[in-house]
Amino acid sequence: MKKISSLFAVLAVATGMSAQTHTFDINTAKVGGAIPSTMYGIFFEDINYAADGGLYGELVMNRSLEFPNHFAGWDISGKVTLKDDGPFNKNPHYVRLAPSGHSDKHTMIENRGFFGMGVKGGEEYRFSVWARVPDGGTAKIWIDLVDNATMTDDQKLGNAGIEVSGKEWKKYTAILKPKATFAKAHLRVWGDSKVTTDLEHVSLFPVDTYKGHENGMRKDLAESLEQLKPGIFRFPGGCIVEGTDLATRYQWKNSVGPVENRPLNENRWHYTFTSRYFPDYYQSYGLGFFEFFQLSEEIGAEPLPVLSVGLSCQFQNNIERGGLKEEDVHVPIDQLQPYIDDVIDLIDFANGDPAKNQWAKLRADMGHPAPFNLKYVGIGNEQWDYKDNPVFTKRLKIFLDAVRKVHPEIKYIGTTGPDSEGDKFDMLQPKMAELKVDLYDEHFYRNEEWFLKSGNRYDNYKRGKGAPKVFAGEYACHGRGKKWNHFNAALMEAAFMTDLERNADVVEMATYAPLFAHVEGWQWRPDAIWYDNLNKFNSCSYYVQQLYSLNKGTNMLSLTMNGKPVAGNADQDGLFASAVYDKNANEVIVKVINTGDEPQPVTLNLKGMKGSHAAQLITLHSDDLTAENTLEQPTKIVPKTSSLNVNAPSQDITVPARTFYIYRIKK
Repeated sequence: MKKISSLFAVLAVATGMSAQTHTFDINTAKVGGAIPSTMYGIFFEDINYAADGGLYGELVMNRSLEFPNHFAGWDISGKVTLKDDGPFNKNPHYVRLAPSGHSDKHTMIENRGFFGMGVKGGEEYRFSVWARVPDGGTAKIWIDLVDNATMTDDQKLGNAGIEVSGKEWKKYTAILKPKATFAKAHLRVWGDSKVTTDLEHVSLFPVDTYKGHENGMRKDLAESLEQLKPGIFRFPGGCIVEGTDLATRYQWKNSVGPVENRPLNENRWHYTFTSRYFPDYYQSYGLGFFEFFQLSEEIGAEPLPVLSVGLSCQFQNNIERGGLKEEDVHVPIDQLQPYIDDVIDLIDFANGDPAKNQWAKLRADMGHPAPFNLKYVGIGNEQWDYKDNPVFTKRLKIFLDAVRKVHPEIKYIGTTGPDSEGDKFDMLQPKMAELKVDLYDEHFYRNEEWFLKSGNRYDNYKRGKGAPKVFAGEYACHGRGKKWNHFNAALMEAAFMTDLERNADVVEMATYAPLFAHVEGWQWRPDAIWYDNLNKFNSCSYYVQQLYSLNKGTNMLSLTMNGKPVAGNADQDGLFASAVYDKNANEVIVKVINTGDEPQPVTLNLKGMKGSHAAQLITLHSDDLTAENTLEQPTKIVPKTSSLNVNAPSQDITVPARTFYIYRIKK
């Protein structure tokens, strides 16, 4: 077995790991409080090409030619000109293809997609374009999917033709069916050799999207979300909600309505890291709030939108550093009303009556007359107050007072800032209670040692009247020197999550972050799901999240050792554990994580049960702590399930080193 790092070796010596038996007292006769259905969920942010180039099924980059460099992603040939008086006022640019004047000179535009276009042989792809013949009459355009990267006699993978007629803009479609699979295809559109044509919003989608939506999601990635069985879906992100400046914050009203007329937005992640720089990374808003709500519904998760509180990103606009004034980077107090209206209007968009509200009518016009049953709204992301200037909480109070008057039925979520502890956290946590938020959002990207020492984090949080619930909105183990999705980081997360489960009366929801990453376009790691243009793999952390979600049970059960929670404490030899009851399956579910370097003997003392009981054992383990799943080996580390019998009330087990065990025991 691979030796652990010096950190874990020191911890092993300090805690005096031995072969003593550890008795877990599990009171199966006394069922505790309910576990929220939202307990384990997902957090989406458009980082690492998570939306365009990722979950969103569009294969064409810069389809409406609205990037600052209008031909970014495109190669042009022949007589191609850019126009700006198109049919869509928020996306006015389009391309004019004029005849070259010579039969052997061709006018053509070619799109490179997002790191190429992944197409599969024999499958169908829907091409669409808005087009016209400005001088009247008819014209023929040809569309090719091509492989121009390999030595072939004919670059064409598939092609189709479209006849365009008349001076008015109309939408045209064609189906392309490539003859071979290729990860780096390009899309070519050829102009008529004799007639000028205008093209706007050039688009290509797989026909086989998730649930078959035309403006749909990439199927394999959406299915990974569905298979997590998430209880909550937070969107559209964290820092992009704030924007580097207010002009580039995520604005949900720009992300709804006809997809052709959703304006481009700058993505703050394209320039944040000079070490991983992607200057052509923008948000098309094709994956907008309607699609987020629809996806939430289809994967069975409660939607949780997060909106701006009127503060641009404080990391990038910290007025305490000097040189910046509050009014330069944040919305003045007396100008907050449009931002407050955004919250109220969003709730109406999600839940309102189409016959009584314009935003609800828009939802119905987009194809969803029934309400989305929104219950939660987050206001602000990782905001904080300065020592002598409560820039966040003074704005949040104004928001809460205003929106609660209109929509008191919604649960509103605040934040304790970017840190899991320290000055900002200590300042904001009591203020969230004073403001009477329903939940507050905690974030922690920390190393292994933090996760090992935080097994009792929520045991002593305030409970009862006036105490907000906790939303652990962004967390992941960032290994020291190994900031990727290796097994050991996932094991630390599994250990920490016993604390979430044991304190489900305090923690109402938790979401690992970030969710997606393109292997060629990532800026931040670790991430739950990785992919290229054709394939994907789920990380070890993904499987930890899935195991908790699929085995969360319905009610808490008490599990202690020597009267204390099993939370990696000094006398517990690196063990973490929690227990729940699933009333639907009539099963006791026990989770045990051994974070140490030696096998540990454990006795499960199942109080309230007798005799032999059928059980399942689910195991997540790797001998190599630095191993991870990859595109080449997507199932290298996955859960394994076996059947066994468990004796009650006392069953002796041995938990191997560096292992996550789940017992599902029929009661």
